[in-house]
Amino acid sequence: MSKIMCVGELLIDFVCSDVDTTIVEGENFIKKAGGAPANVSASIAKLGGKSSFVGKVGNDPFGIFLQKSLENVNVNTDNLIFDNNSNTTLAFVSIQSDGERDFVFNRGADELLKIEEISKKDLDEAKIIHLGSATALLGGELRKTYKEIAKKAREAKKVIFFDPNYRIDLWKNRMSEFIEESKEMIKFADFVKLSEEEAEIISGKKNREEAVREIHNLGAEIVAITLGKNGTFISKNNENAIVESIKVKAIDATGAGDAFVGAVLYKVAQEEKWNTMDKLKEIIAFANKVGAIVTTKYGAISSLPTVEEVENY
Repeated sequence: MSKIMCVGELLIDFVCSDVDTTIVEGENFIKKAGGAPANVSASIAKLGGKSSFVGKVGNDPFGIFLQKSLENVNVNTDNLIFDNNSNTTLAFVSIQSDGERDFVFNRGADELLKIEEISKKDLDEAKIIHLGSATALLGGELRKTYKEIAKKAREAKKVIFFDPNYRIDLWKNRMSEFIEESKEMIKFADFVKLSEEEAEIISGKKNREEAVREIHNLGAEIVAITLGKNGTFISKNNENAIVESIKVKAIDATGAGDAFVGAVLYKVAQEEKWNTMDKLKEIIAFANKVGAIVTTKYGAISSLPTVEEVENY
């Protein structure tokens, strides 16, 4: 099975346990490990794949907790860097009755990751690179590191996954910058995973098929648009299909998209010819199920299922 390297932020999600409330009104918060690429790496490992996480946390109790959280699900943390001069990034999350979320970020060490801090040997040995950070493209050293890794991975003909993970509270008045940075990353990617909102923002097209065509034109061979309970729209070179999901009672959508990506990567690593349309539909059906199961529990990493749980659900 191929080694999968996930690069980006690892942070603490303080999830408000007062359902259907705002962060302003919420009083009870539960500490959970989070961060999109970290969630993806955990999803892969929980399913039984080989994943490693690359990122930076503060040398504080939160950072130590996060390292243990990843190691507890067998994610390799050799390239998790501890920063003595910055705090671990924190996110506060409130959950609405339909499972949707609101975020407030207090950014810290994750943006300080430099490429020279990452083991060159580990980068060279990774077969698949996942770049799916909500914060990486905001600026700082992490953005430089992302681009350099993408460039090196493309030159080495590795499989590259990209998920922009757009958060309106992070970008605010910098929408044009988000679009341009995302387009630049898409040029490197073999597989791009988007929400419907992200597809529209980046492509400038409201029509789904037109949006996907624009993403393909930027360089992506395969595009997946997650549709929540309605499944996933998958496209390879403009050959399109919708793969249905399973019905569940969602209570927390945190990490569902990341679990979906992790499940896709887990399956891709097992397959030599993973990028045929028939095989993609099979992979997406499995990933849809994983993502749906995650929404039935609180937290991102803590709610990830094993292969056995997916098969028996």
